[in-house]
Order: sequence, then C-alpha cells, then structure tokens
Amino acid sequence: MDLTAYRDLWKTHGVMALLASALIARMPVMATMVPLAYLAKDAAGNFGWAGVVAGAYSIGTAIASVVWSRRADRKGARWVLIGTGMAWGVLMAVVALLPDSWYRALPIAAALAGMFVAPVTSALRASWPRLVQGARLRAIYALDATAQEVLFVVGPMVGAVIVSFASPRAGLLACAVTAAAAIWWFGLKQRPGAHHEESDEPRPTARQLVFHRHRFGLLLAFACLVTGFASMSLGIVAFADEHGNRLIAGVLETVAALGSLIGGLVGGALPGRRNSYVWRRMLAMTVLVTGCVFATSSVVALALMLFAAGCLIAPTVGAIYERLGVMTPASARTEIFGWMISGGMIGSAVGSAVAGAVVEAFGVRYAWVLMAVLALLATLSVLHVPPHRPAEADLEEVAVAA
Repeated sequence: MDLTAYRDLWKTHGVMALLASALIARMPVMATMVPLAYLAKDAAGNFGWAGVVAGAYSIGTAIASVVWSRRADRKGARWVLIGTGMAWGVLMAVVALLPDSWYRALPIAAALAGMFVAPVTSALRASWPRLVQGARLRAIYALDATAQEVLFVVGPMVGAVIVSFASPRAGLLACAVTAAAAIWWFGLKQRPGAHHEESDEPRPTARQLVFHRHRFGLLLAFACLVTGFASMSLGIVAFADEHGNRLIAGVLETVAALGSLIGGLVGGALPGRRNSYVWRRMLAMTVLVTGCVFATSSVVALALMLFAAGCLIAPTVGAIYERLGVMTPASARTEIFGWMISGGMIGSAVGSAVAGAVVEAFGVRYAWVLMAVLALLATLSVLHVPPHRPAEADLEEVAVAA
C-alpha cells in the first residue's frame, strides 16, 4: 500500500471540505427512508402501504435526477442544489405533518419530495476531475465509493434511532431541517454559474451522452450491480428469516459493508503503477459472489464470503465512477452521474421485486445466483472500456500543472 495519494488529497485545497460537506448533506436524505416507512405504516396500519410510499419516493427521485443534473451542467450547480435542497426540506416537512387520515395522499407527497432530491452526489462526482488528476483522481473516487458505503449503513441507523426515541414525524422533520442547512452549505462550495466553459467540446445531447460506446457499458454495469445488491439484501433478510433470527440480517449487512469499507480504503491506497481494467475487478467480485451461493448452509460461512465479496464492492464501483468521469466531457459530467443514479434507483426497485419472486420460487441461495448472473452481465458490458493508465494520467497531471 502507498498512502501518498491520500496525503496528497488531504493537502489539496477544497477536496476534503467538499467531501465532508457532501457526506453531511447526503446523510439526512439517506436517513429519511426509515421514518418515512414507519410514518406510512402507522397511518395505514400495514407495511404494504409503506412499500408503496417508498416506491413512489424512489420513482420521483429516478425521474427528476437527470433533469436536475442536466440543469446543473447548464446553469451551474450552486443554485440548483440550494433550490432543490430547500424545496425537498419543505416537501418532506409537509409529508411529516400530514394527518393520519390523509394517508392515501402519502404516495403523491412522497413522489413530489423525491422529485426534489438535490443532485448532491452527481455534483460531487462531477467536481473531482476539476480538482484532482492522475493517481489522486483514482483515489478520490475510491474514497467516494467507500464513503457511500458508510452512508448506506449509518444513514438508516440514524433514522431508526430518531424513530425509536421520538417518532416518525420528528424523524422526518429533523431530516428536513438538517438536509436544508447541509445542502445549502454544500451548494455554496460549488462554483457560481455554469462551468462548461472549461471544455471546448460541444455539449452532447442526451442520446449522444448515454449511448456512447464506453459510457453506455459503464451505466449498464452500474445498473446491473445495484440490481444485484438489492437482490443480495433481500437474500440476506430471507436467510436470517430462514434461520429464525432476524438479527442475523443486520450482522451480515454490516459484515458486507465493513468489507467494502476496508476494500475501498485499500484500493485507493494501491500504488496504481499498472493499467487498471474495470472488468477485472468486476470479474473477481463475480467469482466471490458466486461463492456465496455455496455458503448458505452456515451463518459463519456466508459471513466470510460476504466479507470477501464486500472487499471488492467499493473498489469496483469507484473504478466505474472514475472511468465515467474521465470519459465524459466537462459540460455533461453532472448529467451523466444523474443518469447513473436514475439507473441505480430503477435497478434497486427491480432487483428487490425480482429477487423476492426468485427466493419464493427456488429458495434463498438463488438470490445470490441472481446477483452472480447480474455481476457477470456487468463484467461483459465493460470488457471494451479502456483502462485507467497511470502513465497517461501522470502526463495529464503534468500538463494541467503546467
């Protein structure tokens, strides 16, 4: 391992402040899903309605993600972030204050709130190529993917704690206020006005942007992975239920997340002196996920395999981010990550639904069979994506510095 890249990132002006502000801005948004689900359940009396409300929120987010990301590229991210962040906070407060007797309006209100989720993630990932180059760019995308894993674990936990000690309404109101303030802070760290003047390349149309020979494969790979992760999560829940102890689900999710956290930190610290192909990481992860299929007879065996597979999640996702960011014109980087998020939201919904049917029809282990097939499809879709080449990155960094 070589910690030089991390030391350089720490010394690079604005990088750590931007990452920290983005994490704080995304935290309350991630924490929202738990109190939202409990609010819907308490109002309607069943978790089925909670699923409908959560699905409506996800659909709203998937639809609007590209719209706001594209507008951020055209008009500048600062006021798009601040405007959507304030609107999301107000709409989420409205959801929190709806009387229980209005529970049938919750899906509509949740969908509207989802449509105003600020494009924090897209703006953050579009910013990295403007701030760092070379080995540091590879490291920051790995660190970004690792931080995302932390959010997936800590965000829902925070939401659950607020619900436990207060109420779902209090949880949503706390998330609304915190997110509005944090997104405003993150928005102020963006450059005022549009930044597309940094690139002489013409702005691509949506079709040109998405259906590019390399970008489309990366987007497809990410959607397949997220669909597979949803299948894995449902498989973990079903596995715990089959063993008669639902606490097992939390333990296994934490083990996989811990593996991803460690893998991401180690991956970002690797020297990177050789060409790095996305498909190689994807294939290695596919092999380890396939191993989970044969480990479902034992809690310990499955935990070990999930940890091993988890070690490649953040490095693989980070490599997709890096390739996508480098291979997209500066005038459309926020938008391309918006497309990625939309694909991920749709994939997550589809993955949960399909995995549920697969588990019911064939058994728990087939949730991992489904994920392995999706991971293999993701591998095939990025076979022709050019690798990260350290020599070229170093030359680019020298040219930028000059």
